[in-house]
Amino acid sequence: MTLTDPFLALSARTGRFGHGAPRAYTLAEDGTRLLLLRSTGPEDPVERLHLLDVTTGVERLVADPAALVPGRSGDRDELPTAERRLRERTRLVAAGIGSYAATPDLATAVLTLDGRLFRTDTATGTSVELPTAGPAFDPRPDAEGRRVAYVADDALYVTPGSTPLSPRDGARWGVAEFAAAEELGRTRGHWWRPDGGALLATRVDESALPRRHFADPARPAEPAEDFAYPQAGGPNADVRLWVLGLDGGRVELRWDATEFPYLCAASWASDDEVLLTVADRLQQNVLLLSADPATGETRELSRTTDAFWVDELPGTPARLPDGRLLTAHDTPGARGLALDGKPLDTSGLQIRRVVGRYDGRLLCETGQGDPADQYVHLVDPDGGAPELLSTGGGVHSALAAADTLLLTSADAGGIRRVVRRGGRELPLTDLSAALPYAVRPRLARVTDRALPTAVVYPRDHVPGRRLPVLLDVYGGPGYQAVAAEPRRWQLRQWWADQGFAVVTTDNRGTPFVSPDFTRAIFRRFSGVALDDQVDALRALASHHPDLDLGRVGVRGWSYGGYLAALAVLRRPDVFHAACAGAPPTDFRLYDTAYTERYLGLPQDDPEGYAADCLITDAPGLTRPLLLIHGLADDNVHPAHTLLLSQALTRAGRPHSVLPLPGVTHMTPGGLNEQLALAELAFLRASLG
Repeated sequence: MTLTDPFLALSARTGRFGHGAPRAYTLAEDGTRLLLLRSTGPEDPVERLHLLDVTTGVERLVADPAALVPGRSGDRDELPTAERRLRERTRLVAAGIGSYAATPDLATAVLTLDGRLFRTDTATGTSVELPTAGPAFDPRPDAEGRRVAYVADDALYVTPGSTPLSPRDGARWGVAEFAAAEELGRTRGHWWRPDGGALLATRVDESALPRRHFADPARPAEPAEDFAYPQAGGPNADVRLWVLGLDGGRVELRWDATEFPYLCAASWASDDEVLLTVADRLQQNVLLLSADPATGETRELSRTTDAFWVDELPGTPARLPDGRLLTAHDTPGARGLALDGKPLDTSGLQIRRVVGRYDGRLLCETGQGDPADQYVHLVDPDGGAPELLSTGGGVHSALAAADTLLLTSADAGGIRRVVRRGGRELPLTDLSAALPYAVRPRLARVTDRALPTAVVYPRDHVPGRRLPVLLDVYGGPGYQAVAAEPRRWQLRQWWADQGFAVVTTDNRGTPFVSPDFTRAIFRRFSGVALDDQVDALRALASHHPDLDLGRVGVRGWSYGGYLAALAVLRRPDVFHAACAGAPPTDFRLYDTAYTERYLGLPQDDPEGYAADCLITDAPGLTRPLLLIHGLADDNVHPAHTLLLSQALTRAGRPHSVLPLPGVTHMTPGGLNEQLALAELAFLRASLG
């Protein structure tokens, strides 16, 4: 489909206004240099590796895909299907250099292109291809850059050589399993010992898992694929950690993996100690363990427990250089921090992430007041009051090493990235397209639950003209939709300009308001989320008389797709049409780590799972419903939509289905814009 709409065409060409923007930063341990990825301009998707000298302000290109693989088109991926899916789950698929790894001093960087492995000398900008035993994935250099570890064909290798370091025992070595990559925030599976003499590696046994199958019409030459999937209530992958010495020695790290099956994080604290974080199946107990790599023995350093679930706070649990243990400290109204169990002074803040150390204190991304804004604070581990580093509202984030700070600020004025060092500020070069809309959503907290909401009107709206409402929804755990970050409002402004009042609400269960707000969905997805969306919509209409509640459409993807379908199935009195993209229609078919965290085991609460299932609601459909699903989606399998469609068909309920051959859960650039036109036509026809 050729995009004739100017905004949608521009959005597709510019990668939703991301092409040309710097990303994937790595600071040298002494703070003097910065590696980053960036393409050559707003319509170039091919990212190249650049090195910025922070002391001089000089930036150099150090690795260019066109030079490494001449004739490369920028969107090829010649890896086997299983490896390609692993890259997609770990977000490593991109045109050009999608990811890289570097030595602590940034002298050496390593990367892969189409499964070929390259080592780059960042001082000279020269790269050499290293021979591999097969298509390489997730390369990591040792601290000196002399050797590179990588994964090929489920085995862990170290250059030079073609013999795997890991045994050939039917397991997958050195990778993040599905649950870790999708739900636990761990996207890697091997780590070099600081002295380069050994690797810490995962061993992933998926033999007990059920298999899921794909026959992708977009890849007719490939055989039907199946892969191991940890389905709610069923077995998980058996994940263990081993120390694999370059001298052939092998030691397994031992903890109670039956009681604590999830490996959330791992790292070397020194040559003589490994730190790992593990969680029980329902994620109500999380342990920080110290392991002796010589014997495999582990001991507990800290334990975090919660009657609901331990909500991940990135950067915790951790041990500070002085030995004190940093953990999350939640109260019903706030997320905070504790050292050795003693709460730190973070009053008035919601800690969102502990970035690291800077100026002798903890560098943290925080909320303060309106959850739409994110700030950067320094938190004193010795009890002093927090210090604000960011300026003004918006969404601010940070990275630091030694005495260098990289601060990113996104607000109504755009996105700015500045490196601060020694009293000097150095802006990063941004070649991305200017945002076409200066969107100023009308933010408000509504109902007695203080739900964060936003309303976007057409730019030419005349007060007094009634508008159909489009609820643009996500509503699920882990994602905040109402945030003062300008790029996420661009498509909503386009929708508004098509003649809608676009409403977005963060219902209870979403993050960054308070622990109580997030945990309100415990053991129930459907009731709380839908009730909040309905109540917020009605509360907004009392303040926005131009919202026509007699014409309300809803659209969403993934959990948002579930909520969109739920809305028209259970509240047709409020919602009059829905576009549901990749909806998990029956959470008994979804993955273990996500689903059981919130809903528990299906065998322990079958009534709860049944209450959140959409299949049995099919006979009650009275409103137009468009189901959209990628046929290569291994996160929310296409079976979810197929089962709902079959139930609707058996019940004689008319509905529409839009299958997307070759499309995974993460829709590729340009497709979202094409889908927007299809959804627009459907909603206009459905809402009149």
